Amino acid sequence: MAGTRNRNAAADVLPTADAQPTPPSRTDEHFRSLAESQLPRLYGIARRLVGDDAEDAVQDALVNAYRAYARLEHAAAGPAWLTSILVNVCRDRRRALARRPEEISVGTIDDFSLFRKIADEDPFPYSDSLHLDFLARFDRDDVRAVLRGLPELYRVPLVLVHADGFATKEVARILDAPLGTVLARLHRGRKLFERRMWEYAEENGLLEEGAS
Repeated sequence: MAGTRNRNAAADVLPTADAQPTPPSRTDEHFRSLAESQLPRLYGIARRLVGDDAEDAVQDALVNAYRAYARLEHAAAGPAWLTSILVNVCRDRRRALARRPEEISVGTIDDFSLFRKIADEDPFPYSDSLHLDFLARFDRDDVRAVLRGLPELYRVPLVLVHADGFATKEVARILDAPLGTVLARLHRGRKLFERRMWEYAEENGLLEEGAS
């Protein structure tokens, strides 16, 4: 069933030969093969970056990629190349919804420790594994909600490294940013993610007895 859904989704989002001119140095079959093989991964990234707009974002990214496919020099670079295009599309969609990115104080981020916060607050006084019990209160939808609430500056590298498995050097190339900048954003993004997890747990009653 999953394979059928993926094939159907690919048919829905892949541009047809009638929609755009055929790239001069690549066949439509080559592009379709690349896109279909990467489609589930691209949807996963888009879902974490733009939520319910994921399908539209992936479709836009594939159309953009199809138009530029002739400029892809090495087939092995195809997955990272598609990811880069998708990240840019998601950025554009997010910027259309907000006039300026959310500004977060670096000091505010670095001062927070989820490990220390859980130990200090002791939300599960009869537990021998406080931190594991805290994390067990979050299901996938909760984690996605926290992740989507992060500023794009931090959310994108976190998704690419920790959810999609890209190396930090690859992420630096995808985002066209210095490696040191990406490392700093990852560090601050992880700290901010921890703080937002605690806030989310408080706001949604995950610290209450019997919550799951």
